[in-house]
Amino acid sequence: MKDIGLVLEGGGMRGIYTAGVLDFFMDKNFYLPYVIGVSAGACQGVSYVSRQRGRGKNAILNHIENPRYISKRNLVFKRSIMDMDFLFDEIPNKYELFDYDTFFENEQKCILVGTSCKTGQALYFDAKKDKSKQFVLDTCRASSSLPFVTPIVDVRGEPVLDGGIADSIPIKKAIADGNKKNIIVLTRGREYRKKPSNTAFISKKVYKNFPKLQETISSRYRVYNETLDYIESLEEQGEVFVIRPRRKVEIDRMERNKSKLADFYKTGYEDAHDIWADLSDWMSKIK
Repeated sequence: MKDIGLVLEGGGMRGIYTAGVLDFFMDKNFYLPYVIGVSAGACQGVSYVSRQRGRGKNAILNHIENPRYISKRNLVFKRSIMDMDFLFDEIPNKYELFDYDTFFENEQKCILVGTSCKTGQALYFDAKKDKSKQFVLDTCRASSSLPFVTPIVDVRGEPVLDGGIADSIPIKKAIADGNKKNIIVLTRGREYRKKPSNTAFISKKVYKNFPKLQETISSRYRVYNETLDYIESLEEQGEVFVIRPRRKVEIDRMERNKSKLADFYKTGYEDAHDIWADLSDWMSKIK
């Protein structure tokens, strides 16, 4: 499986679909050598690299009904829609323990994507750098810090927000890093395209000190749609294998309905099961 990458899109709570896909991969003992994830994809990706089947699902379903996870109350007390300390300190270190040893010791590459507030460009963090537990948590937090509703994260002196702002589906980075073929997990259906958002005014107010970030936020929809078109062209050429929800996606980015989330996890697992033969055939043709 040399030179094959795994690219994981974000999507907030839709990332539980990715948890289902990756749990199926782990049931098959299928571990790719290169993993790059954005936002929710970053959070699911690290549990795949740490080889913890079920952790990505449990980190959501076991805690989603706790108002500290997502709530308007958090905006009042934490100035963030999510309690980021709860998500990126307490959950991995107290409740759904993250296996740092396995994460650092295996040979899988793990890249997490953030967006520089200074330049508006994507930042690609090697999550295993220095074998620092705190760096893993900080880069996961930064990659998942949604604009407007969560605070900017300082990563070793760099102000960082959600990687999906600058590079929602980092297939070009995966290719640039030497992966000739890639498996891509998306959290939206094939027909989805992003629409322009009316965030220019609020962006200028909230991020007045970061004009390049404002530009990236305003152009995000266009870049995202261009990336999807590029992925579809690669898919037609057999250069990538795309796994995406095959039924209508009814999960909101901030979804809190536990049963709906559990069902979407099941969808991810079943979709991976159903395409496994096709994926195996695609893999067998790689020289």
